[in-house]
Parts: sequence; C-alpha cells; structure tokens
Amino acid sequence: MNKSSVRNLEIAVIGDQELVSVLQLAGIRKTHAILIERNAAEEVRSTLQEYVSDPDVGVVILLEEFADIAGDTVARIRQSKSVLPVIVEVPSKHGTKHPDVVGYYKRFTREFLGFEIEI
Repeated sequence: MNKSSVRNLEIAVIGDQELVSVLQLAGIRKTHAILIERNAAEEVRSTLQEYVSDPDVGVVILLEEFADIAGDTVARIRQSKSVLPVIVEVPSKHGTKHPDVVGYYKRFTREFLGFEIEI
C-alpha cells in the first residue's frame, strides 16, 4: 500500500454532555451532545446519518443507550456493505448492558477486524 492511498479518518462522538466533554479534551472535534432526559431518538438518528455520510469519519463512538433508542438505524448501517465508519458502542457512567464486556469487545473486534485482540 503506498502512502498516498492512506487517509487520516476522524472519530465522531454522539453522547451525553459528559462523554462529549471528555473526548473533546482528548482532541476529538466531531462531537454531538444529546440530552438523555428528552426523546432523543430522532436527534440520534439524524446525527448518526450525518456522520455516516461524512467521508472523513472512520469511527463513530455512540453511547449504548443511544444505540438502543436508534437501534433500527444502527442495524441498517451495520448491515450495509460499507466498511466505514465503524460504530463503537460505549457504556455510560451508569454501566453497560453487556454482562461479559470482554467477550463483547472480543466478538466486536473479530467481526470488524477479522481477528481477536487480547490485552
């Protein structure tokens, strides 16, 4: 692979204000904070669609709670033929829905990368 074919893709975040603020401090510029208290499904769907349509976005970090309320859109994107962007669900400060978090992320990496990563 020659150097000219490699692109630097951005990470985008859809989360609550706390997650967005922390990741902005880490240098992520494409962020969208959504209030969990209100009906946020349409806002999550439209923001997710915006990031998926952006050719500069390679990874979308999405709170698990938001992935649940916009599950139809997340499923449609994951079932498409497109490799990018990868949607990564992260737990909120209230915890995760996955009883075996290590197993979940192992399956996730195997599915998207084709091999397991163990730390």
